[in-house]
Amino acid sequence: RVQLVESGGGSAQAGGSLRLSCAASGYSYSRYCMGWFRQVSGKEREGIAAIDVVSIATYADSVKGRFTISQDTAKNTLYIEMNSLKPEDTAMYYCAADLRPYDCHVASLMGSEYNYWGQGTQVTVSS
Repeated sequence: RVQLVESGGGSAQAGGSLRLSCAASGYSYSRYCMGWFRQVSGKEREGIAAIDVVSIATYADSVKGRFTISQDTAKNTLYIEMNSLKPEDTAMYYCAADLRPYDCHVASLMGSEYNYWGQGTQVTVSS
């Protein structure tokens, strides 16, 4: 069965860095688009970064220039490197996979485009 397991969350000071990982299993990883999302309790989920099958990335304006999404297809793992962290980056972070049966060449930041989700990992940034 499909599993997405995030890790790497924790606490950081403003200006610091964290790297999140998402280990994927149960499907042929390299064929599908992947994304990172975040959500603060009581607020809408925000798509922050996504990557397609040839590793072309898309970013939300809120993280552009600070966060970098990448993937290691040999390890079936998705990453997001988060630099210059701000207190407003505090959220639960989720990875997601778009496993619909089509060739995904444009990775979306819309949550509705993804049909499998991890359990999330908390990131807390203090000022």
